[in-house]
Amino acid sequence: MATTKERLDKILPAITKKSFRENKGLGNEIGYYIFDYEPQHEMLVRDYINFLKDKVNSGNYGFKIKEFDLYEIMLEILDSKGYLEKNFEMERKKGSEYVFNAAKKALRLTTANDLIIKYIKDRVEEDDIIFLTGVGKAWPIIRSHTILNNLHPVVDEIPLVMFFPGTYDGGSLVLLDEVKDDNYYRAFRFIDEYQ
Repeated sequence: MATTKERLDKILPAITKKSFRENKGLGNEIGYYIFDYEPQHEMLVRDYINFLKDKVNSGNYGFKIKEFDLYEIMLEILDSKGYLEKNFEMERKKGSEYVFNAAKKALRLTTANDLIIKYIKDRVEEDDIIFLTGVGKAWPIIRSHTILNNLHPVVDEIPLVMFFPGTYDGGSLVLLDEVKDDNYYRAFRFIDEYQ
């Protein structure tokens, strides 16, 4: 069985294949992938993503990696609307659950004008590969299966890899190997540990 580091080392050869970037050989499915990993390897994965971005984005690969950290996007949007400091105060007075729900409303999650989806859509170009990160940090406000479901109709020509701290078996998402998220069947497991 391959280690997380060995699996990470297989990402660059995989994403440089023309067939990966063109979504070929997927039975006409959208090229969405989930790279699941043991949560204790979070810092290794973050460092490796930075290494890959630097290498690809400064090289002549013919594409760019655009990383979207869901947690950082959430904070940026809330701050730009003047809600971030208000959320801290609300949490002190009314508790975390209240703030989670207020933040979801402010971000318009799962609506036709979802601000997280719009943020990503407005920042990708045709020759990009999307790396979604920050999944564990953004939970429970942003749920991974919800983001993937809502991105499908908007970003369907650009390959996407979600880095998921937990387990994905091709159907079930288990965040941090403890929190069962809703099932998600439209993504392919990226860089299988048995390869």
